[in-house]
Amino acid sequence: MKILFFDIETTGLNFWQHGIHQISGCVDIDGNCIERFDFNVQPNPKAKIDLGALAVSNVTQAQVMAYTPMKEIHTQFTALLSKYVDKYTKTDKFFLVGFNNASFDNAFLRAWFVQNSDNYFGSWFWANPLDTYVLATQKLLKQRPQMPDFKLATVCKQIGITVDDTKLHDAAYDIELTRQLYYAVC
Repeated sequence: MKILFFDIETTGLNFWQHGIHQISGCVDIDGNCIERFDFNVQPNPKAKIDLGALAVSNVTQAQVMAYTPMKEIHTQFTALLSKYVDKYTKTDKFFLVGFNNASFDNAFLRAWFVQNSDNYFGSWFWANPLDTYVLATQKLLKQRPQMPDFKLATVCKQIGITVDDTKLHDAAYDIELTRQLYYAVC
């Protein structure tokens, strides 16, 4: 099974207004992390930038504007995908896996493909993503009422995964937690 664990950091909360500034992940094939990636992306030039959103990721507007332009990163990203998936074969695709990705990250990633004049998102990924946010809910049904929230760090700690709170909201670190969480709950 081919899984693309991924996480993004953005310039705000709305995929139609804001942009991606970091994409990180792991190509996982049959339970083995084959390749890791971590792209710092200059957001779409038309994207609004919420300084509060950048503060969550501990980056500045000057930093994200100095990152590699999104078109170059898109080319690198799809080259990475093409090493593991033949986008012309309908039965050869990645499952996208993230934390709260079904309602957030996937919409941003789909929009990012379109912003890069690429309408073939579905050639790389199955339409039904796997969301560790949802998967962990079943595992934590009885503990949920006592939990202060259902954020990635809280869920991981509840499952027994060690979390370095100083590294949170860096997509590369968050994806490591997400991958550990996936295998802990599935």
